[in-house]
Amino acid sequence: MADELKKGDRVEWKSSQGDIEGTVKKKLTEPIEIKGHHVAASKDNPEYLVESDKTGKEAAHKPESLKKLKK
Repeated sequence: MADELKKGDRVEWKSSQGDIEGTVKKKLTEPIEIKGHHVAASKDNPEYLVESDKTGKEAAHKPESLKKLKK
C-alpha cells in the first residue's frame, strides 16, 4: 500500500470469506483494544480501522493488507 489512506477511503481486503470491501474509519497510531483483541498500532507501525460494507463490523488492518479502490 504505497498511498497513505485517509478517513472515508474505499478499500478492499482478503478474508477467509473472500474479498471484502469497506471504508476507512481512522488511522490508528497507538495501541487499542477492539472487541477484546489487542491492536499493537504505533506511529511507526500504523494500522487502519475499517468498517465492512457487508457486516457493518469494524476491524483493524495493516496498510499492506488493504487495497485502495477507485471512487
